[in-house]
Amino acid sequence: MLQRISIVGLGYIGLPTAALFAQSGYDVIGVDVDARVVDTINAGQIHIVEPELSGMVNSVVTSGRLRATQTIEPADAFVITVPTPVNDGRKPDLSYIRSAAEMIAPALSSGCLVVLESTSPLGTTRKLESWLATARPDLSFPKDAGEEASVQLAYCPERVLPGKIVRELVENDRVLGGLTAKASQMAEALYVRAVRGECIHTTAETAEMCKLVENSSRDSQIAFANELSMICDRFDVDVWELINLANRHPRVNILQPGAGVGGHCIAVDPWFIIDSAPEEAQLIRMARDVNDRKPKWVIEKGKAAITDYLAAHPDRRLKDVKFACLGLAFKADIDDLRESPALQIAEEYAQLGCEVVAVEPHINDLPDSLSRHGVQLVSLDVALAEADIFCVLVKHSAFLNLKKRIGPTTSLVDVVGL
Repeated sequence: MLQRISIVGLGYIGLPTAALFAQSGYDVIGVDVDARVVDTINAGQIHIVEPELSGMVNSVVTSGRLRATQTIEPADAFVITVPTPVNDGRKPDLSYIRSAAEMIAPALSSGCLVVLESTSPLGTTRKLESWLATARPDLSFPKDAGEEASVQLAYCPERVLPGKIVRELVENDRVLGGLTAKASQMAEALYVRAVRGECIHTTAETAEMCKLVENSSRDSQIAFANELSMICDRFDVDVWELINLANRHPRVNILQPGAGVGGHCIAVDPWFIIDSAPEEAQLIRMARDVNDRKPKWVIEKGKAAITDYLAAHPDRRLKDVKFACLGLAFKADIDDLRESPALQIAEEYAQLGCEVVAVEPHINDLPDSLSRHGVQLVSLDVALAEADIFCVLVKHSAFLNLKKRIGPTTSLVDVVGL
């Protein structure tokens, strides 16, 4: 029976998962290489912003169900939730998964289950198996022993929305891709105590592809909206009004355009498919190109606003203009800056020669990429009192009444449809 669970990687997915398993009665050991993360969790606190998570972590740490460490310990199941970025060449970087494999290998024993949750290219679960088998030749694995293997492996992708992670971990269906039927059954036994969603068995490869397809589908839909916004701007058509009208068709559901696409999933996962099938993944590649091009279009809109402002104020120079970037996160009402197009855009504005301030109500400190260019993090009230030009990059709730608060002569670049 699986009772002691090790969660490897305590980030945006790992920590909520660890807390959920602990709340469900498991003895959970959270493992992370960052000493600050470990110390924060052991103090009953959290290092990320996520509704409902703080009280949950405090409760399970206080009860002794969850503790964090930098060292792997023996467990019945190991759940890997480390990052899987792409490198500068848009190739999948599996180094974090391989490091996790090397970390857990000495702690494996007969009867263990290893679950990979990290979003991964096709075939990664079998690579994980190979790495573990090489490190532990004394144990048997599915590639040689099948159902009788002493260590079983499964792929189970997370499919949650930042800002709603705790609820969606419980409610969303789970796709369980075991390397054997026994591995899927063991994975279901692990998750069924903690989740209310249906646990669905499939192959590891199908489960891997499922997560990639989900996010690539979203990326393609967002690309249509983003491309539409650029076309509408050319012809002076209100894209948000247009989308509202088009969506009155019973079989049309166009998404909302924005500054681009960010986050560790939608902006990254399509590249895993493109890398695996470059000749076939034409539409997926085009959608990525459209969404990667949108921030450049936003930057040009901001430059045009600065040019118009200077033309209307001939007594002022570029260095006198105060430009406010509203929002740095990759989506509304969260603190996550990973792959954020808003952050990329703000960095570009910071190098134009005007004074740039950033308003991001969900963080306390700016990343170095902005602060080294002299950007200051200010409140919305300060920006409203001092800025000449506003560029709304994220549709945070705090910004929804902005149009009522800015002066009639203030320049506004709105790419999110306030």
